[in-house]
Amino acid sequence: MTDDWLADPTEESVWRPWRLLQAAMDAEIARVYADARIDGLKPSWVMELLRLHHRGPMTITELAESVQITHSGMSQKVSAMRAGGWVRTVAGVDARTRKVELTAQAEAVVSRLAAEWRATEAAIAEIEAEIPYPLSRVVRDIEAALERRSLHARITERLAGDPAWG
Repeated sequence: MTDDWLADPTEESVWRPWRLLQAAMDAEIARVYADARIDGLKPSWVMELLRLHHRGPMTITELAESVQITHSGMSQKVSAMRAGGWVRTVAGVDARTRKVELTAQAEAVVSRLAAEWRATEAAIAEIEAEIPYPLSRVVRDIEAALERRSLHARITERLAGDPAWG
């Protein structure tokens, strides 16, 4: 066995700085909520809360599609938001469906969340103006590269030649 085989592959990562940056930015947004005494709110819930405020109650499927995440991911997120008191589920048009709607707690702060969203978007635009290669351009360029060849194809191609995978 070679030293490369024994080395911890997580010691070096191209992906990790992206995740850490996102987590750090979310933590900064969470500090804004803490400063404003909006307790128990996660930055990752705000899009859904704003969407429900503007579009009204939706099923989990409708909400998931509107913010482009999986049904399973949205179901977990709704459970967490419900436990935090931000949303509730109510009967839909028939006995088989449930709609997600905002609670009074969420309604009381939703205009502030919209203000934070606008301020955050403006702050990100300001940061993009300061850097030579804006994040929005990076995202578009990565999306274009993935359209040419998917991440799945790129990973499986490398795994096909790795004896540890086979």
